[in-house]
Amino acid sequence: MPQVPQTFDALAVRTWCGLALEALGRAREEIDAINVYPVADGDTGTNLYLTLESATAAVEAVFAGHEVGGHEAGGRDEAGGGKPTLADAVRAMAHGALIGARGNSGTILAQLLRGMAQVLAADSETAHTDGPGLRLALRQAADSARQAVAHPVEGTVLTVASAAADAANGAEGDCGTVARAAYEGARAALAATPGQLAVLARAGVVDAGGRGLVAVLAALVETFTGEAPRMRLGSPEVHARVAAVVTDVDIFGAGIGGVHPDVCEDGAPEEGGPAFEVIYLLEAEDAAVDRLRGRLDRLGNSLVVVGGDGLWNVHVHVDDAGAAVEAGVEAGRPYRIRITHFGLGDVHTGGPGRPPRERAQRAVVAVVPGEGLAGLYAEAGATTVLARPGEPPASGELVEAVRRAHAREVVLLPNDAELRHTAAAAAEQARADGVRVALIPTRSAVQGIAALAVHEPERRFDEDVVAMTSAAGATRYAEVAVAERQSWTMAGICQAGDVLGLIDGDVAVIGSDITTTAESVLDRMLSAGGEMVTLVLGDEAPDAIAAHLESRVRESYLAVDTVVYRGGRQGALLLIGVE
Repeated sequence: MPQVPQTFDALAVRTWCGLALEALGRAREEIDAINVYPVADGDTGTNLYLTLESATAAVEAVFAGHEVGGHEAGGRDEAGGGKPTLADAVRAMAHGALIGARGNSGTILAQLLRGMAQVLAADSETAHTDGPGLRLALRQAADSARQAVAHPVEGTVLTVASAAADAANGAEGDCGTVARAAYEGARAALAATPGQLAVLARAGVVDAGGRGLVAVLAALVETFTGEAPRMRLGSPEVHARVAAVVTDVDIFGAGIGGVHPDVCEDGAPEEGGPAFEVIYLLEAEDAAVDRLRGRLDRLGNSLVVVGGDGLWNVHVHVDDAGAAVEAGVEAGRPYRIRITHFGLGDVHTGGPGRPPRERAQRAVVAVVPGEGLAGLYAEAGATTVLARPGEPPASGELVEAVRRAHAREVVLLPNDAELRHTAAAAAEQARADGVRVALIPTRSAVQGIAALAVHEPERRFDEDVVAMTSAAGATRYAEVAVAERQSWTMAGICQAGDVLGLIDGDVAVIGSDITTTAESVLDRMLSAGGEMVTLVLGDEAPDAIAAHLESRVRESYLAVDTVVYRGGRQGALLLIGVE
C-alpha cells in the first residue's frame, strides 16, 4: 500500500484536491445527466469539476512557489522554501474555489471548502490536523454552506453535507476513520434525497450536487487510507437504493424526515421560473453584502452568496439580470460577470421528460477581455468566455463554453497569443466529445472581430474557417497600455507610468501622453495601408481619444473607415485593429 499522510497537512490537501478532481472528471457526465434541481440545466457535474479545477490549480501554485523559494534559498524550509504550511494550502484551496466557482453547486462547494479552511488554518494553540480537527472542519463546512444559501432546501447537497458532518462527529480515531464515517453518512443521505425532494422522486434520481460531494468525500477517504471506497457513483447499488427509497415513499406516503415529496417547501423545480442565472465575483464590505442579499432575494431565487474578507461570489436566478448586476455595483465592485439565459432555445431546457434541444450546426466560441466586447461578440452570435486581466481562462472553461454552444461544429477564437496552448487543449477535449472544432489562432480581440465579420454559418465548414482565418490574418493589431514597472523593450527602456504602444505584440512606441501615443501607433499601422480601423476603448481611456483618432484618420487617410466600440474593463486602455 502506498504511503499515506497520517495527519491533515499541506501534502494531504494537495493529494485530496488531485484525487477529487479526477473523481469528478470521471463522474462529470453522469452527474450532469441527473441534474434536475433547482434547474434541469445538465451542468452540475461540469460546474463542480471547474470549481475544483480552480481550487486545485491554486494549491499547485502555492507548492510551485515554495519549490522555487526552496531552490533560491538552498532548500531550507526556514528560508521560505520547501513545502507550504497547512494554512497556506487550505487558504489557497478555498480562494481558488471561490474565484472559480461555477453555478449553484460550484458556489456551494466553494463555501464548503472555505468552511473547512476556516478550521484547518485557524491560529490557535491546538492544531486541527488530526481526526478531531477534521470533525470540526466538516461541521464548519456544512454549517457555513447552509448559512450561505438564502432558503435552504432539504434533499440537496446541503442535506448530504450535514449528514457527513453528523456521521463524522460520532467517529473516534484518525483522519482516515473520520473521513470514512463522513463518506458513509453522505452516501446514505444521498440515497435518501428522492424522499425529500419531489422533483428527484419524479425523475427517479438522487441529487446531483450531493452525488458530487460524495465523490469529493470518497477522494478524502482515499487520501488518508490509500484505498478508494468500492462503491462508485454509477453503481447498481446506488440505483437500487434510490429505487427502494422512492418505493418506500409511495407505500408509506411520507418522505424521509416526515416530509411528503409532493409538499416539500421551496422544493418545486424551477419550470417557468426566472429566465437568467447571474454569477459574479464582488469586492465589497460585509455590511454592503448583507444589504445585497436582501435585495437579490427580492429579485429572484436560488440565491447563494459565499466568501468573506472583502471578496465574495454571488449566484442568483432572476428575470431582470441587469438589476442583479446593478445591485452588485451598488454594493461594491462586481467583475467576472456571467449571465446565462434559461430560454426556450437554451440547452438548459433539456431535462427529464423533455426532448433535448437539437444541436446547432455551427457556433463560434471566443475569449474576450471585457464586458463590452462580450456583448458585441454575443450580438454577433458568439458564445463568449470573459478573461480578466492577469487571470486567463483555464482549458476547462473553454471546453464548457463549447458545450454551452451546443453545436456540431465550433470555431474557437482565443484572441490572445498566450492562450494558444490552452485553446489547443480545449479543442482536443471537445473533439473527444464528438464536436468538430477548428482553432483560429487569433492573437487579439480585434482579429476576432474581423473573423466574426466574415463568418457565414450556411457555407461549408472548411470554407468558413478559411475565410475567417484570412480575415483575422489580414488584421494588424495594437494596444495602448500603461507600464507597471521599468523594463527593457524593443523601443528602449520604459519606466513605470510610461504609455506604451504595442504593435503585433511588440512595444513600438514609448510616450507620456495616451492620445499622442495612440496617434503615433495608428500612423505607423496605416503607413502600410489599410481599409478599416477598429478602436476598442477601455474604461480608463480618455473621453476624447476616440473623436481625436477618428478625425486623424478622416483627415490624413482617404477611403479608410473607422468603427469604435466600448470594451469595458479590458486591461488595455485601447485596442486598435487595421484591416
